[in-house]
Parts: sequence; structure tokens; C-alpha cells
Amino acid sequence: MKVIALSVVLLIGGIVIFAGCRTSRQGYKSAPYAVVRSDGKYELRDYPALTIAETPMNEGSGPSFNRLFGFITGRNGGNQKIAMTTPVFMTGSTMAFVMPADLKAVPMPADGSVVVKELPAGRFAVLQYSGERSRSLEERTLAELKAWMAAQGLPVLSQPLYGYFDPPWTPTFLRRNEVMLRTETQLAERLDTSSSTGIGVSTAPAGRSSASGTLANSSSISGKPFSWGS
Repeated sequence: MKVIALSVVLLIGGIVIFAGCRTSRQGYKSAPYAVVRSDGKYELRDYPALTIAETPMNEGSGPSFNRLFGFITGRNGGNQKIAMTTPVFMTGSTMAFVMPADLKAVPMPADGSVVVKELPAGRFAVLQYSGERSRSLEERTLAELKAWMAAQGLPVLSQPLYGYFDPPWTPTFLRRNEVMLRTETQLAERLDTSSSTGIGVSTAPAGRSSASGTLANSSSISGKPFSWGS
């Protein structure tokens, strides 16, 4: 009886943990995309242009996350609170939060190491996987995605972009992680006709002055090219 009772408790605990993790993830809006094709754990997706807040990861992921979290919780020109979204994007040297699609005006970051940018629209090959973030896992999944793309005859047009969807208390086997590679750029001209920058990328340094302390929309962002492939 004790064994049965313990099994029931463990089962209930597992269900609660699983439900809690799914609820935590689903409590946030995600960057929009359209699935063009699915092949098991691989997908081709079309993304519209995304406005992001980016910061370097020179000191690791913790300080970078804290800077971005500070930005969306009011450390900005308008003392404005911005909804958290998923995923958190990472490259080898940067971390970024995606701004909500319904946010009409992005406030200026108060921290000079946080920059507002635009990720151009395009088509991406994506591999979804689970596990704890590590360089070895990122390298392995990137190799798998590149091998799949080569088999499909898809070109690689960018450096890898990693997306992390879950909070750190989520069990590693339940985490949703993704690695993405741009495979088409001309999509930007079809998906995002509102921006005068076409498939180019632009940035808005935190130190730029503004009467309202906000960026009205992505077409007002200007500056150096973005590094995630365009």
C-alpha cells in the first residue's frame, strides 16, 4: 500500500509540475510566426519584422537578463512597464527580448547597454529541442539543423539564433528551446511593406534624444546593421 500511495503522490506531483510549467510558458505572448512546413522536430517558419531590445552577454546571461528585465519593468525613458514575451533570443554574444506586437511606442532604454533594434522579416529553419542551455547542446543542435537544411537544399543565410521559452525552474526535460537559421531574406519585402528600410536592420541607441522618450514605430529606428542575418 505504501508503494502504491507513493506512486500516486509522485504521479500527482509530476502532473502538477508539468501543468505548472506549461502554464508559466503560456502566460506570455510569443513572437508571431507562420509555419510553412513541418518535418518532425524541424520547421520552416515565416516571421514578420520583430522589434527587440538587445544587450551584450559579456558577463554571462544573468546580468544581461537583469538589464533587459529592468528595461521592461520601467527602467526606460517613459518609466513604462512592458509585457514579458517569449522566447528570450540569444546569440553567442547577445541576449534580446521581443517587444509585444501591440506595443505602439517603445520607450528609450535608460541603460546605455540596452539597444532597441529590428529583426527583419524572413523565413527561418527551426529545430525545437529540450534540455539545459549549454554550449555543447547548442553546437549539437545547430549541427543537426544545418544537416537537415543541407538535405532539403536550403541555404544558410545567418548566424544561429537561439530561443529559450521557459523560466529557469522548469525541469530541463520539459523546456522548450529552439535554434533558428535564416534561409530566405526576400520574404521581408512581402511580409513587411510598412518599413522604409526593406530587409535592412536598424538600431536605436539608448542615448538618442527624443521629445517623448519613445520610438513611435520600427520605421523610426535607424543606425548600424543588425548581425543576425539580413
